[in-house]
Amino acid sequence: MRRLLLAAALLLSVAAGQPWRWDLPAGIAAPPVPADNPMREARVELGRRLFYDADLSANGTMACATCHEQKRGFADGNETRPGVHGDPGRRNVPGLANIGWFSHLTFADPHLTTLEAQVLVPLLGEHPVEMGMKGLEAELERRLGADRCYRRMFARAFPERRGRIDLPAVTAALAAFERTMISFGSPYDRFTAGDRVALTPLARQGARLFEKAGCAACHSGRLLTDMDYHRLEPAKAGDPGLIERTGRAEDAGRFRTPSLRNIALTGPWWHDGTARTLEAAVQRHGIAVADKDMPSLIAFLESLTDPHFIADPRLSMPDRACGRRL
Repeated sequence: MRRLLLAAALLLSVAAGQPWRWDLPAGIAAPPVPADNPMREARVELGRRLFYDADLSANGTMACATCHEQKRGFADGNETRPGVHGDPGRRNVPGLANIGWFSHLTFADPHLTTLEAQVLVPLLGEHPVEMGMKGLEAELERRLGADRCYRRMFARAFPERRGRIDLPAVTAALAAFERTMISFGSPYDRFTAGDRVALTPLARQGARLFEKAGCAACHSGRLLTDMDYHRLEPAKAGDPGLIERTGRAEDAGRFRTPSLRNIALTGPWWHDGTARTLEAAVQRHGIAVADKDMPSLIAFLESLTDPHFIADPRLSMPDRACGRRL
């Protein structure tokens, strides 16, 4: 009996695949990972395929990657994005760089603190409808289960659940993949690591201005966000911000500070996408930046682009699964 148990345990371990190996720069600890969703290679591989699969939407026209394009830092270049049924989008699509470290995962909902929970917003959300899968959970299971390769991938990714294909497994796999969206390879990162020529003289001038103007107070740390909520403009009736979730009058018009990583690629900017240029976004902060100084500040912001992140094949749409071309 003991041999049978050991053999079963070995098979389970093999089926689960190898633990995920983090590739992180010095001084960066791995992001927090829920105990019930450990990082495994097979789970990340499954999540990557699901991220690019339009079968996760009601009519098969929208994948996660539809709104989160790698070449745009996993944003999408529009003010807002309509849902699968044509419902108008409400907020600008944010980039996903380093999302695994975020303690608050949306612009104005402090209750969403895990990627597993956040994934349900585009999948099942109704305010607005995005992927439109509310009430179609069984259909999602049917679609994925009809694919022999998906059945194999779920079995490898979730051997403890005997490969069951359901919404919790889908969200867990997507969250695992999103935790691998790591971006610490910009010229700014090389500069702070000691490469003094990684930034141009104009960008170095902009970095000093960024500190002097107080931008770093909110866009702080390695993530370039303080994860806090701030009001930069009066609240608008269509989207009053944090107050919707807290009910506190003082939260009207407050939104979470976005990260500035890959910021030059993720426009248009602002929570509603109404800042069409980086210059306009800077000016709407109410800080005094002279026209002659704006080029240096923009050069600094452009130095936050990570060229490896936007071309990393491990994050791109897979072209093979189960040994065959997709």
